Amino acid sequence: MSGIFFLVAGPAGVGKTTLLKRWVAEDRGLVKAVSVTTRTPREGEVNGVSYHFWDEKHFQESVSRGEFLEHACVHGSKHYGTLSRFVELELAEGHDVVKDIDVQGVEQIRRMDRFRFPKSVAVFIMPPSKEALIARLKGRASETEQSLAVRLRTAEEEMARVGEYDYVVVNDTLEHALDRLKEIRAAEHNRPGR
Repeated sequence: MSGIFFLVAGPAGVGKTTLLKRWVAEDRGLVKAVSVTTRTPREGEVNGVSYHFWDEKHFQESVSRGEFLEHACVHGSKHYGTLSRFVELELAEGHDVVKDIDVQGVEQIRRMDRFRFPKSVAVFIMPPSKEALIARLKGRASETEQSLAVRLRTAEEEMARVGEYDYVVVNDTLEHALDRLKEIRAAEHNRPGR
């Protein structure tokens, strides 16, 4: 039986990274697809674990060879993408794959016949409020006033598309949001026809 591809999107600062790290650690048979990015690592990020950090040339060569399921320019300057081979091999082995992804990536992947619902399940993580999102972004201490403004504009655009998702999870507390993700996975595995 093929695994399920869980696409988890939400605005920057909503807590996706922390949430998905815990979900993968606590839920057996779930693996995380690590994104490729052209941005520089933040403090504590590890190449190959947090992201695959590539230069622009390597990234564009892989795009031209068709090695990505999806790729996009995010926040106006940095590229992100999901490597096809890893996802397809894990799903074929029967493992569920979770992907931290932006709304453009979800849209690209779900246009592919092989990843239409229910083969992929799109979950949108919402902040409990705009104020909470701003506080989380400022708490990163990696945002300038200009980059914060860009991220907030992007967040508003992304949250306006929440109706395109199969599920919405509000990250009011880590434990509550994590429980909702586990329930979604269990529900999808109990869907008739799987």
